[in-house]
Amino acid sequence: MLSSSPTVPLPTSHHEANILLEEAGDVVFRLNLMGQILFASQRSINLLGNGRELEGLPFLALVCDLDHAALKSALSESIQARGANRAEVRLKTPDQEICFELRVSSYTTGNKAYELLVVGRDMTAQHATEERLRHMATHDGLTELPNRLLLTDRLRMTIAQARRSGQGFAVATIGLDSFKKVNDGLGHPVGDAVLKMAAARLRKTLRDSDTLARVGSDEFVAVLPGTYNEAQIKLVTGRLLATLQSPFEVEQHTIYVSASLGVSVYPEHAEDEVRLVALADAAMSRAKETGKARCVVYSQRQSGPPEHDISLEAAMFQAVREGEFLLYYQPIVNSGTREIEGFETLMRWKHPTLGMVPPGRFIPIAETNGLINLLGAWALKSACVQLKQFQEVAKRSLYISVNISPRQFRNDKFLDVLDDALAFSGLPGEQLVLEITEGTLMIDPVHAEIILSKMAERKARIAIDDFGTGYSSLSYLKRFPISVLKIDRTFIRDLPGSEKDGAICNAVLDLAKHLDLSVVAEGVETEEQLQYIEKRGCQYVQGFLTGRPMAAHTAMAALKERTYAALMPEHQANEDARQVLQ
Repeated sequence: MLSSSPTVPLPTSHHEANILLEEAGDVVFRLNLMGQILFASQRSINLLGNGRELEGLPFLALVCDLDHAALKSALSESIQARGANRAEVRLKTPDQEICFELRVSSYTTGNKAYELLVVGRDMTAQHATEERLRHMATHDGLTELPNRLLLTDRLRMTIAQARRSGQGFAVATIGLDSFKKVNDGLGHPVGDAVLKMAAARLRKTLRDSDTLARVGSDEFVAVLPGTYNEAQIKLVTGRLLATLQSPFEVEQHTIYVSASLGVSVYPEHAEDEVRLVALADAAMSRAKETGKARCVVYSQRQSGPPEHDISLEAAMFQAVREGEFLLYYQPIVNSGTREIEGFETLMRWKHPTLGMVPPGRFIPIAETNGLINLLGAWALKSACVQLKQFQEVAKRSLYISVNISPRQFRNDKFLDVLDDALAFSGLPGEQLVLEITEGTLMIDPVHAEIILSKMAERKARIAIDDFGTGYSSLSYLKRFPISVLKIDRTFIRDLPGSEKDGAICNAVLDLAKHLDLSVVAEGVETEEQLQYIEKRGCQYVQGFLTGRPMAAHTAMAALKERTYAALMPEHQANEDARQVLQ
């Protein structure tokens, strides 16, 4: 509502005034203080008159009943304040109700009498635009299904209803099997057509009360109120699987695409929206791992962590909501100058009663229940932002190294997560190193080659973590765009006394030199180890000798002082430096 303003004098002649008012707005009226119409513009008569004269009618007769109170308030305040006010009301035409924004002003006539001027703007186009923007923000652009944002809202509503009624419900995650082959073999336009058809089939199979959302490139989530027992779940998921087994006909192509389903049940498996979707996702992964084209209902024994970690898993979901996860940073140091060149990002969980929970306990659980994707995306973005702060303190260029878990790497949304982190932080790709284990790459080498190439297109460097502990074949060093090898601590631990470990380190360094790869030695804890590998050409080291994992503020102090041991918090002395996100 506008603040009061001075009264507005009109021309002394009503005839002159009426001519001026014809074009003042989409609808224009002059009213007396009783709210009766003294004048209506021709456009107002054409729109609202329905063949009748409007002069003499009460203006409220043209307004939707539900909006009478808002209009009366605007009229009353304009009269009392001798100023202008606004109200949004629906005016009744012969065919429909149209929303107008009305500006109500009081003014004095030539006879010193007070009247009201009502100028209205048709809000139809603006409301349509606002509705279109709201739809775009909450729906997937390709399939027009709800997106993850709207899914979260619908899930919260369903949980609230279930709590009131005492009736459970199911969440089903639906992933198309081998869909990447459609895009790679026939092109993305054909793939998009298949996705739209699949979405339409799934939507038709479900009830109006169900919610179907698209949450990934080939992944959907269905919320199924009232579906919670085994028979109901089997019936619904059977229909969902069956509707996707029929062939898709696109541009003379006959395409067969099956699907894997994972199901979680409220409240049996979880009571919040994050965990319900994560557990359904874990069950879907289990379905894909055990044959595809099938449905798996979440089972703690089959899909979850060991029984003794059930309470820890529940605490993890709470930890996400409460912001208990932290990032620590271990310096990566030039072996010759002892100067910090970069940091490896390490995940920490500071539980309010358990203290620091070792990553060896919570990372496997996160891998199983799907939380690793959420945590990994947060870690990547936060690390990129933190590096900018490190560089401001150091007054020089550094790099940040982030571990990518197997599940993250296989996730279709990983490249989007990477793009988001780089765009949000403004960090050049060259200053980001992504650490991936040999085993992760060799699960699906074809997929790995495609993803690594796209990562390299973004200028991000690829590091092989724990090099030498995984696959014996070195062909991937030629095949994949790799920049860095990290010698595993097991080959450093017994140096310089162990001839075999020394021979392995020499072989890795020689191999890296001929392939033009950088090498980082992990787990360096003594001066003897550092001198040994430095003499053999290893340029970068990390370990307790040159810097334990530390909080961001401690890392910035280390950058300022260029000292390490004196800056380490006492409680870190016994921590295992290999507490990494992998």
